[in-house]
Amino acid sequence: MNARQLATFLFVTAVSATPVLAQARPPAASAQAPPGQTLFETHCTTCHGGDDPRIPSIASLRQRTPESIVDALTTGVMRQQGAELRDPERAAIAEFLTGRRANAAASSVDSRCIAPAAFQPIQGAAWSGWGPDGSNARFQAATAAGLTADTVPRLKLKWAFGFPGANTARAQPTVVGGRVFVGSQDGTVYSLDAKTGCTYWTYKAKSGVRSAITIGLAQGGNGATAYFGDGRANVYALNAATGELVWTQSIDTHPSAHVTSGPTLYQNRLYVSVASGEEGQGNNPKYECCTFRGSVVALNTTNGAVVWKTYTIAEEPRTIGHNAGGAVRWGPAGAGVWGAPTVDPKRRMVYAATGNMYTEPQQKTSDAVIAFEMDSGRVAWVSQRSEQDVFVVGCGQQGGGGNQASGANCPGAATLGPDFDFGNAPMLTTTASGRDLIVIGQKSAVGWALDPDQKGAVVWQYQAGRGTALGGMEFGSSTDGTLAFFPLGDGNLPTAGELHAVNLETGQRAWLAAPPKTLCGERGRGCTPAILAAISSIPGVVFAGANDGGVRAYSSKDGAILWEYDTNRPFPTVNGVPANGASMSGPGPAIAGGMVFLNSGYGALGGRPGNVLLAFGVE
Repeated sequence: MNARQLATFLFVTAVSATPVLAQARPPAASAQAPPGQTLFETHCTTCHGGDDPRIPSIASLRQRTPESIVDALTTGVMRQQGAELRDPERAAIAEFLTGRRANAAASSVDSRCIAPAAFQPIQGAAWSGWGPDGSNARFQAATAAGLTADTVPRLKLKWAFGFPGANTARAQPTVVGGRVFVGSQDGTVYSLDAKTGCTYWTYKAKSGVRSAITIGLAQGGNGATAYFGDGRANVYALNAATGELVWTQSIDTHPSAHVTSGPTLYQNRLYVSVASGEEGQGNNPKYECCTFRGSVVALNTTNGAVVWKTYTIAEEPRTIGHNAGGAVRWGPAGAGVWGAPTVDPKRRMVYAATGNMYTEPQQKTSDAVIAFEMDSGRVAWVSQRSEQDVFVVGCGQQGGGGNQASGANCPGAATLGPDFDFGNAPMLTTTASGRDLIVIGQKSAVGWALDPDQKGAVVWQYQAGRGTALGGMEFGSSTDGTLAFFPLGDGNLPTAGELHAVNLETGQRAWLAAPPKTLCGERGRGCTPAILAAISSIPGVVFAGANDGGVRAYSSKDGAILWEYDTNRPFPTVNGVPANGASMSGPGPAIAGGMVFLNSGYGALGGRPGNVLLAFGVE
């Protein structure tokens, strides 16, 4: 599917090893790990020695931390491949690649808040979850933003926070009650002071946390709760003031299932989407591909009980043949949900957008926007935007510049798709004329406006670019109610890094901002202006972080750049952890109370590694 799933085939998303290591096969008492180079050449070079832009090169892997590689092979996204290795072998590979011993302690200082203020979630501006509200428009109103087009050029870095042992920072920050809540690659969730970055509390989840954190008031007004998901499809509810666990719930038992987006809260229900990294097993001839089905789950916020769970593929997988290695192939599978669910209180609907198929037979619910009845989870309608898209890693893409299907679990050439799934969350918005629209960008580089009253019928479509393995619209678009803003990934094509503004009423282009000059040096792999990260907007301004390490503020009137900041450097951090910025992908800026918060560093899928949370304010 897209860049996020492909991360399963890559050394990405480090996860917490503590609760799972006991399940790993222990090394023999007298075993000696073969040299790391030999192990890497035997188990890893088939993929990492190629030129697929979604698979990290050996040079990229050398920039990572040994802990992130060991964790990925042990309990993270590469655990299927890592299961063939013993503990010392995984460590040997990590140390060969990085030139450093694993589990080296990161230097840090005591960054605890000296005089913690009482947490008052109902006070101050907020950006909770994937966006400020359940519409997922990623638009912050003027009062809550505390910034204008005139003040944005005066933004300065106020503080930086480093994530220990990480090579990727891709959990979107949440801002509520003067605190910043953010997850990390090793599963640690932090509550920080928004003004200073000091730490109120930490909590260690069972796996890496890339989900945005959603804050909701507890029933009866007794405090607030922080909700999020992890890389093993666990959902958590924590006391937002103290970090104490309230409840946890597993919402999918598939080994590759994970939660990538922020949960969406409405009344006493928490709506959570489930995606998967199973697509990354496309080149593995020993793997029986594929059995995962995407889903949306509604949970009771009081105790985490499942109210309903609806799969995006109704039919359970069945055997459909054998792969090149003789392993059974299963299908249909796929249609994971990467973006946050969107709530529509007026119609009592929940909208979610799906990814591509992993295995045939093709279904009507992949690469689609699906409407679920809020109370029952029943599918009300499906609006499929790409009708033929069966794809797993290792397969050439139709029209995507790849070769013919060659991986062990690839579908036949006749059914091979372009990998044009949805990574965006649907945006529910109302035009100036009063018409409700669902607006969403697709990896095909097409922006869509759908009619929620006509079962998702197309109102208009806008072709912004060509669409590639790492683009069109990747993780998130935005709308201010007048214009829809569509950022382009588009790999290393000339269009990579364009920002398009489209009139919501007509679907016609209002303006186009050309790709800016790269800030990371000569344009090439890992250094392009491609906007893969989600964007955010306030009245008069659109904020975007890019693959070149630049974060920019564009005028929403004409696309002119109002402010630019280069994150490609080391940062002194409030917690004393060595940190640097680099590529940005996945989460977007969170804007509240006159400040802008965003993560920098994306050591996957053609990006460059980093591990820093940055906080900007007007000087």
